[in-house]
Amino acid sequence: MNIILWIIIGGVAGWGAEQVMHSNHGILMNILLGIVGAVVLNAIIALAGLALGGILGQLIVAFAGACLLIWLGRRLRHA
Repeated sequence: MNIILWIIIGGVAGWGAEQVMHSNHGILMNILLGIVGAVVLNAIIALAGLALGGILGQLIVAFAGACLLIWLGRRLRHA
């Protein structure tokens, strides 16, 4: 996947996670959350011996990973 596609998927996934998790981040943070969330969740999924392929699969993984990172960030701030 090329870098432009990573940015687009990361931005869409991060924005979606922002809406679902009721948080308020900027566009850059949305992109970063989507990309890092995809990397983290893909690593976790790979440990389970699974994989999601294609653009839609990666969008789902990036969205779920971004939600996970937002949730984790909230837990660490309140700890």
